[in-house]
Amino acid sequence: MLTSDKKVVQLVIDQCYLHGVRHVVISPGSRNAPFSISFDEHPDIKTFVIHDERSAAFFAMGIAEQLQEPVAICCTSGSAALNYYPAIAEAYYRSIPLIVITADRPAEWINQGDGQTIMQQNVFGKHVRYQVNLDDAHFSAEQQWKFQRETALAFNSALSSWKGPIHFNVGLSEPLYNSIEKEDYFGRKIESIPTIIDWNDEFKTFIRKEMLNKKVMVLCGQLPKSVELQESLSEFAKRENVAVLVDNTSNLTDDAFNHCIDRSLQGLNDEDKEELSPDLLITVGGAIVSKNIKLFLRKNPPKQHWKIGYNFPGMDTYQCLSHEMQSHPSAFFNSLNKLDPPSTPSNYGRNWKLIDINKQERVNNFNITSNTLSDITVFQTILKFLPNTSILHMGNSSVVRYCQLFEPNKTIEYRCNRGTSGIDGSTSTAIGAAFINPEKEHVLLCGDLSFFYDSNALWNKYLPKNLKIIVVNNHGGGIFRIIPGPSNSKQLETFFEAKHIQNIEKIASAFNCDYSIIQEKEELKKDIITFLTKKSENLSLMEIVTDSDQNPLSLQDFLTFITH
Repeated sequence: MLTSDKKVVQLVIDQCYLHGVRHVVISPGSRNAPFSISFDEHPDIKTFVIHDERSAAFFAMGIAEQLQEPVAICCTSGSAALNYYPAIAEAYYRSIPLIVITADRPAEWINQGDGQTIMQQNVFGKHVRYQVNLDDAHFSAEQQWKFQRETALAFNSALSSWKGPIHFNVGLSEPLYNSIEKEDYFGRKIESIPTIIDWNDEFKTFIRKEMLNKKVMVLCGQLPKSVELQESLSEFAKRENVAVLVDNTSNLTDDAFNHCIDRSLQGLNDEDKEELSPDLLITVGGAIVSKNIKLFLRKNPPKQHWKIGYNFPGMDTYQCLSHEMQSHPSAFFNSLNKLDPPSTPSNYGRNWKLIDINKQERVNNFNITSNTLSDITVFQTILKFLPNTSILHMGNSSVVRYCQLFEPNKTIEYRCNRGTSGIDGSTSTAIGAAFINPEKEHVLLCGDLSFFYDSNALWNKYLPKNLKIIVVNNHGGGIFRIIPGPSNSKQLETFFEAKHIQNIEKIASAFNCDYSIIQEKEELKKDIITFLTKKSENLSLMEIVTDSDQNPLSLQDFLTFITH
């Protein structure tokens, strides 16, 4: 096959393929031309071309999240690489293996006034798991050995039990466009054996002792859908002294679980909080959406906190970390279930679940009296009519928080960029995931600012017709009217909400998307059902306009109603 005549480029691509990279998102440029030529000519690697590097990186992250495999991104030199940074930070905190390849000028030309040249070495700092600097000068046997070793170790970091992004910065000299028939092979692996828990008699005795007569809370953050974890945790939740609390981003559902943490914590008095405080906290997964549960556990700290998993050792979110156990959560709970520790008579799990059931009954009886459209009504309606077995991509800020107030659909997979919790990249991530997964229906639910911020996500030829985008237009920054502090500031509209004059319909038209709008409350249910079930040959976009003044009032009515 044809490839670049630069051996360092061949080496990087051989290493990518050997370590499982089958998709690469390339942003056009000149300095990265050797990579563009070589990736495009590779018969077993699929290439995508997206001009906007920020969107391209989130698009690639959506593919990586969907396929649960590494995906490469490749750009030219200079400021192009800096546009990758938001997605790289998100991938770092979500433990997603993005393989970042940035073409660079030769090292001797850095800071010498040459065009498209910045200091790219280590430019992503501590937000990548491994950084390798390579160049095409004097490709000797020793240099080949060094580059093979370093890239292999980098891939070990990207694909280990604690996954994450890695960065290859490659200095390339001109000429850039020469190609040859590939003859050499540069792939090399260095096997890494992960650490696992040794369930010896001493450890089993410790586990039994610490769980006996204890109130045990299992708190589950963001996770990919896992049948194995679902089954093992459901079995563990049968114990009377165990309460399992989950965000919908954990993709764990069971009748015994508490699925709406913020809703359950709403209106608790001091006596309730003391009764519901755990003796032992066990956590699995990534970020927790609920700020309230973090505050609850920090103010009512358990005696022990067991953190299960490989990611971010030392992360002490609840200020009571006592043990880190390197194990996949499903394996941990399977082993725990086999121990069958002595039964502990307790109402702890039941008490948490009764609160959940009571709040759910209140939600079922809640009605907004206002005739105008409010966010709480919109989210309650949309979540009720989402297609079964679909994938819901939630925007950040107020969107993901509203979604936590309602019972999740057991057949739906919930996703959100909760690594850094930024509003940038939600649309690009959803498009990448939907495009690579055409057999599933995907829905993106986001706010207006998030949509505008990432509107370049629609600037590519990969717009999937199996994705429907719902933009809740609450006129910018709706969250700042529902949290203490900014809601009472005279700077609210100018500096926090950042009201805009952009037009969603014109953006949809510019990128040939099907567009519809809801502005009246009586249209909501019928039009949502039609939108979600209608087949289209294009990406479909619906705008729902809500009343920014009514939104905080309706939310407060909701929270008051479910409390009493």
